[in-house]
Amino acid sequence: MAPYSIAVIGVGKIARDEHLPVIGRDPRFRLAAVVSVSGAAVEGVPTFAAPAELYAALPDLEAVAICTPPNVRCGIARQALDAGRHVLLEKPVAPTLAEMRELTVRAIACRRVLFAPSHSQYHRPVEEARRRLIGRRIARLTVEWVEDVRVWHPGQDWVWEAGNFGVFDSGVNALSILAKILPGPIFVKAAELDFPANCDTPIAASLAFFSPAAAPEAELTARFDWRREGGQNWRVDVDVVDGPRYSLVDGGARLLVDGELAASDVASEYEDVYARFAELLGRGESAIDGAASQLVADAFTIGKRRTVEPFAGRRQAPTASPK
Repeated sequence: MAPYSIAVIGVGKIARDEHLPVIGRDPRFRLAAVVSVSGAAVEGVPTFAAPAELYAALPDLEAVAICTPPNVRCGIARQALDAGRHVLLEKPVAPTLAEMRELTVRAIACRRVLFAPSHSQYHRPVEEARRRLIGRRIARLTVEWVEDVRVWHPGQDWVWEAGNFGVFDSGVNALSILAKILPGPIFVKAAELDFPANCDTPIAASLAFFSPAAAPEAELTARFDWRREGGQNWRVDVDVVDGPRYSLVDGGARLLVDGELAASDVASEYEDVYARFAELLGRGESAIDGAASQLVADAFTIGKRRTVEPFAGRRQAPTASPK
């Protein structure tokens, strides 16, 4: 079968680090073009300034991978579906849950595949952790998801704009892991969100959870922080009643059981993301993972907001609030 022709919309860090290399290695896909408002180029394929130009120039294009900031993602996805293209969406899926649901309905109406994965769930050790936790009672859960925003979002001012999630742009990865591995649902019980005085999104957050899969006295907590210097720490620790500690480290790329290595990734999780996309395209089915987005929305809904010192790397003033 001929490979699926695909274009990447948004040529930023995640596109260059993951999507473009994986597409280049996967024989099931053929990169046909990229779209970049800044004119960023990728060798061997044309660059278009807008999706409409892409669709007009390449009428046989089958799919797009949308790697733009979240606050413009839904509009681009709607346009792609209406133009008859299948869609792979980076996370977070949409600024609001209502938009995510509307996209799901739209994909059905357009008879096109919409795939909105949480890529961290595609680390193979995450699946191994899920399997080992089946039927277990949670005694303690600790998430530490900290990094230096200057390293992972260098010069990307959009992360501080309303609708773009701030620290949850990466924290949603941890929440997606929780949604997959725990042997029962998890809910946000309390949250504190730290907003720099010059930003519209949080730079740090602390969450407390509850779950019917946990013992009554269990502490379930998560800490997200973009002010870390000296390297990132992306870690989930799950202690079970009368059992070991399961630790997913390096963002889910390795599983430790009581500190001993039990499973590790041998390749990028995006390789399995694109394998799944090809499978869905072959079946004509959509798949949208909204569990982590729900947890983020709940944190914003019930969380206490604290104003902290301005973020020195912000180049623009925050957007004006509606009156």
